[in-house]
Amino acid sequence: MLRERLSHLIEPAVESLGYELVLLEFSPGLQTGTLRLYIDAPKGVALEDCEKVSREVAALLDVEDPIQKAYRLEVSSPGLDRPLVKLAHFQRFLGEKVRLQLLAPVQKRKKLLGVLRGASAETLVIEVDGESLQVPMADLERARLVPDFAKEFSKKGSSEQEDDGDSTNE
Repeated sequence: MLRERLSHLIEPAVESLGYELVLLEFSPGLQTGTLRLYIDAPKGVALEDCEKVSREVAALLDVEDPIQKAYRLEVSSPGLDRPLVKLAHFQRFLGEKVRLQLLAPVQKRKKLLGVLRGASAETLVIEVDGESLQVPMADLERARLVPDFAKEFSKKGSSEQEDDGDSTNE
């Protein structure tokens, strides 16, 4: 209930700043809770973006005061192993490697690692060891991308080669 209330309160503020609220987590803790926001943007997320969202959300929470105990606010990017939460996330990353944790087993397995081949509101299709498995969305506990570090490093390497600072004008 509190998590839904926080999402309804925070998501419009984050979107008005030009970011997507990928995931909101609230852990009440014994003495101090933690409210963790994962944000994203088409150009990616830098430290300055997290600071900007943190200031705006902190001001909003000070006014609305939805959390009755002490808590810490953390804002970060989803990272390379980003969580997949919304249907749009799954559809965006079709063809990518994913790790799924299930509430109910599919073919006697509650953990699956494979390539995401399909996504609808009811079902995910994941290819595991050459076999296509249907996973009901209702049975999904969590999902994350599996980073392709070779691809990420090649992106970084090619952008550094384009601007190596060695140009000469003769």
